[in-house]
Amino acid sequence: SNGAQSLGSYYCLIRRRFKRRRKKRSERKGAVGARLLSGQNKPATMDVDEEENMSSSCTDVKENRNLDNVSCKDGVAVAEQLPNGSSGGSRKRPLEEGNNGHTHSKFRAKKRKKTPGPVLPKNALMQLNEIKPGLQYKLLSQTGPVHAPVFVMTVEVNGQMFEGMGPTKKKAKLNAAEKALRSFVQFPNASEAHLAMGRTLTVNTDFTSDQADFPDMLFNGFETPAAPEDSFYLGSNGSSSLNSLGEYPLPTPPGSNLVQPPLPPPSAFSSPSSGKNPVMILNELRPGLKYDFVSESGESHAKNFVMSVTVDAQTFEGSGRNKKLAKARAAQAALSALFNMQLDQTPSRQPIPREGLQLHLPQVLADAVSRLVVDKFSELTDNFTSPHARRKVLAGVVMTTGTDVKEAQVICVSTGTKCINGEYMSDRGLALNDCHAEIIARRSLIRYLYTQLEFFLSNSKEDYQKSIFMQCDKGGYRLKDNVQFHLYISTSPCGDARIFSPHEAGVEDQGDRHPNRKARGQLRTKIESGEGTIPVRSSNTIQTWDGVLQGERLLTMSCSDKIARWNVVGIQGSLMSYFTEPIYFSSIILGSLYHADHLSRAMYQRIADIEDLPQQFTLNRPLLSGISNAEARQPGKAPNFSVNWTVGDQALEVINATTGKDDMGRASRLCKHALYSRWVRLHSKLSPTLRIRLSKPSSYHEAKQAAVEYHSAKQALIKAFHKAGLGAWVKKPIEQDQFTLSS
Repeated sequence: SNGAQSLGSYYCLIRRRFKRRRKKRSERKGAVGARLLSGQNKPATMDVDEEENMSSSCTDVKENRNLDNVSCKDGVAVAEQLPNGSSGGSRKRPLEEGNNGHTHSKFRAKKRKKTPGPVLPKNALMQLNEIKPGLQYKLLSQTGPVHAPVFVMTVEVNGQMFEGMGPTKKKAKLNAAEKALRSFVQFPNASEAHLAMGRTLTVNTDFTSDQADFPDMLFNGFETPAAPEDSFYLGSNGSSSLNSLGEYPLPTPPGSNLVQPPLPPPSAFSSPSSGKNPVMILNELRPGLKYDFVSESGESHAKNFVMSVTVDAQTFEGSGRNKKLAKARAAQAALSALFNMQLDQTPSRQPIPREGLQLHLPQVLADAVSRLVVDKFSELTDNFTSPHARRKVLAGVVMTTGTDVKEAQVICVSTGTKCINGEYMSDRGLALNDCHAEIIARRSLIRYLYTQLEFFLSNSKEDYQKSIFMQCDKGGYRLKDNVQFHLYISTSPCGDARIFSPHEAGVEDQGDRHPNRKARGQLRTKIESGEGTIPVRSSNTIQTWDGVLQGERLLTMSCSDKIARWNVVGIQGSLMSYFTEPIYFSSIILGSLYHADHLSRAMYQRIADIEDLPQQFTLNRPLLSGISNAEARQPGKAPNFSVNWTVGDQALEVINATTGKDDMGRASRLCKHALYSRWVRLHSKLSPTLRIRLSKPSSYHEAKQAAVEYHSAKQALIKAFHKAGLGAWVKKPIEQDQFTLSS
């Protein structure tokens, strides 16, 4: 009887233990249900897919935790995933409230080791759950044979039902989420939207098109979405990738150490889909590399850091808005040069090399020119603290005299985005008509060329040797060998080069799909007292002096059109062509909004059929390139002033763009009158050796008209625009040039 009694008490103990366990389990389940009800306002009844839908976002997060590093919301536990992807029968114990978020030690979840690598895009289900938490997916139907079922899931978003089909409930839910996202979400760009849906673009879409070229276009372009700093292989103007190395063999000038030996074939790592950034890839190839901080520069809102890395006894630099990005670009420069690996293959971001002799690697040159101009502007404005450091557009010209970009010299720096008000036009050549930065930079360069000609004629041997000019056998002068000028503009020039959607352009794969649209290549004019441009009228527009003074808006050709003109007639202008052969820019470098197709079209492609150019004139095709560290867009109202500085000047000159003079009413050192007076002095000294023979001209207009070959080239340009159906060139009233120095 004692044995039976002890056995009975043993069974009682077992029963009590089971009861306690059942009670605890039911309490835990009740806590989970209560938390779901209170946190997400879910209805108490679950649909047929209850186990799967308890927390759809959490199961997806569980699968992608090593990719997205996202933890489940509200502390809800996630089903353990079996190797086949189905949920296991048991759930982990949830976090208990009142214990500072820590579970009992017996049930503490193991910490997962965080795997390195870039954050990959979330799928549509996760995106939708972030925007609209607590959505309920319901199984509408299941059809098809057992071995190939078709599930239809529905979800209600914003009062609208969306259905999705798929071979599994999960894929059907994903499909429904995609449809829901399409209905109301706008992405900054197409690639982001498609990546969110787990697929990539396969069509070559032109996103400057007015209408969608494919049905599921999901984006509308935010005003200024911040580019993700970690996306090195989708960097804002291309990385420091020297993609052109593989396509354009560079000649080897004497003493050049820039050109690399033959490169190995591109590596398997070069695909962005490998998900590794340049630093990781370089570390796999050359472990233990050390990155050094070189410098920090730039304005407070657009800092620029430079990092360097030494690989195989060669040093590579990269710049970026933070040190992490700068490191990645230094690594990319090393990968490009040593291993021929390109992580950014987007054609629209690649530099377009110039025709003829190339003395520099395109991206190296572009980054160096940009840094020199910005640093010079910083120096002139007391590290951007001066009130005249305010600007929308910065431009400058840099001169190189050989293969080493470290010996490059900043010739001039300028800012500005406005044109003169018509009532302030000067009939004595004392006012600047166009104060856009790149136009002022070119006028500053002409002023520098006059100085260099004066050096050549100087009695001082030192000045003579310092001059960049040499005498031609047939009369006149030309630049010394290897002297090149590079134009830097902080953004794309106004007009045709800027008429595209910058944040949608990155996904274009093979150029412009609408090259014949009316807006493409059109001549455009700037608006008086405003920003932006409008297309020219189809018929000839003749501006008159009295019409403008009476209130007719003064029209000035856009910067894109003026630079295209410089690529035909040269940057020296009609008066300087008395002395020199045509001088062309060797490169045009943009600090932001660089797009290879649009810029090349605006600069020279739209007039590729130009005919009957006089001897020595040509259609110049300079290097076109963006920079590694694209400049941030500068929102806000543009200042009403323009500044200019040319090498040799003590300080900046500040011009009121509305009046074309300084605030004291004095004429600029760049005005027509000032440059013409220098020309007259040189003309009197050089008349026996000139390319154009003319006795002393009576007016500025007469001096310009005597440069016959220059004007023939200009007429060929105007005819090429007209023949291409791009409009008629608008000229200023002739009265503004009919002045003499004595007037």
